[in-house]
Amino acid sequence: MTIPRMRFTFWKAVFAVIMVAGVYCTFIRFFRGLGASTNLSDQFPWGLWIGFDVMCGVMLAAGGFTLTAAVEIFNIKRFHSIVRPTILTAFLGYLLVCAALMYDLGLPWNIWHPLIMRNPHSVMFEVAYCVMLYTTVLALEFSPIVLEHFHLHRALKIVRSVMVVFVILGVLLSTLHQSSLGTLYLIMPNKLHPFWYSPLLPVFFFLSAISVGLAMTIFESSMSSKYFGREIELPILRDLGRVLVVVLALYGILKFEDLYHRHVLGLVFVSGYEQRFFLLEIFLSVLIPLGMLLVPKIRENAQGLYLAAVLCLLGFVTNRLNVAITGVESAMGGRYTPKWTEVVITAMFVALGFAIFGFAAKYLPIFPEEKAHAPAMRKPETVMSDFAVPVHAGD
Repeated sequence: MTIPRMRFTFWKAVFAVIMVAGVYCTFIRFFRGLGASTNLSDQFPWGLWIGFDVMCGVMLAAGGFTLTAAVEIFNIKRFHSIVRPTILTAFLGYLLVCAALMYDLGLPWNIWHPLIMRNPHSVMFEVAYCVMLYTTVLALEFSPIVLEHFHLHRALKIVRSVMVVFVILGVLLSTLHQSSLGTLYLIMPNKLHPFWYSPLLPVFFFLSAISVGLAMTIFESSMSSKYFGREIELPILRDLGRVLVVVLALYGILKFEDLYHRHVLGLVFVSGYEQRFFLLEIFLSVLIPLGMLLVPKIRENAQGLYLAAVLCLLGFVTNRLNVAITGVESAMGGRYTPKWTEVVITAMFVALGFAIFGFAAKYLPIFPEEKAHAPAMRKPETVMSDFAVPVHAGD
């Protein structure tokens, strides 16, 4: 029996280093507390783990409800081939968000309290319930992939018969959750900088989630074609690029109108700390990707779509970090810089996301069309010739 050798590559070495460092930082967090593992304080209680791990993690998982709604509710069947990897990304995203919350909570073992200690007047209560319920819905949406792998056909038939109900629930819960993350910041009009505080903040969070869901699907499909040796589904990505143009244009117009009617537009031309981060966000999330996608040669090209999607992702990640960190620093009277342990733990979650996606894509039918690459059937005459008995003259 031969034992397959594991290839040791540069990225595997990087992954191993991040995991070792992450385990050490996890030990510091849970045995020495938040004070030893973060630069958080009573003055600045939310930092990188909320700004990136939670707010960006939820946003990056938005492709799940966007694509499943398009296929299962609006019956756009041409997107069917990319639904499974998108659901996997969304499911992983929410699982990692839940794990990240365990690090940020002062008493993580009390995370179950919202189940019985209900406060329907709190936005945080609504966020907690939406996260729990939508993670459950994503597990149910992901279950056919596992059931199909283990050939549990009866259970698979039952799940598929009620899948539309799961999809509708997922769209409703995700819509509530994506927008309510923005609602969290409506309670601090005197703390959040005018660049980011707006009555339309829930709408901006929802539109940015749709934009990131589309961009993440383009990014994910491009990376899968490269690292799993699959043919890139360029016609589908072109359609996603066209939809992304519309969503980005709508987001940009609403952003301009909001700044104008709140008399904040003039601050864009006033040099300052917040202004630089705001301009970085706008150029990366809207202006550059939209300008690229409006050019047909770029929009129809795989590399152009990939670059526009990456810029869009970076831009909206910057937006969430601006809302969670940059926009409140002046009101807090100081600057927040994450501790190295915070950065390492965030990097650990990102690395785990990539690794688990690759593992699932390798061992589960995430890309069902790959079955078509099975060895071709031999011609009947060739098969029969293998069993033919030689006939000699005179027999």
